[in-house]
Amino acid sequence: MTKRKRYSNEFKARVALEAIREELTLAELSKKHGVHPNMISGWKRAAFRWLAGHVYMPEKQEYGGRLWQG
Repeated sequence: MTKRKRYSNEFKARVALEAIREELTLAELSKKHGVHPNMISGWKRAAFRWLAGHVYMPEKQEYGGRLWQG
């Protein structure tokens, strides 16, 4: 029985960023990096969720819905 392949956070972030740029299709990215398109979609979604919680919104003085205490 084979073990599941594990990908580093750096690799996931790099692939997700390429997917966000949309210069290549998911199928092309999948072939380029040797991972399933569904994994790339998940990493892209996770990157957007992370950004939503960490981007500063000066008009509201909060980070992704959390009040900024700065």
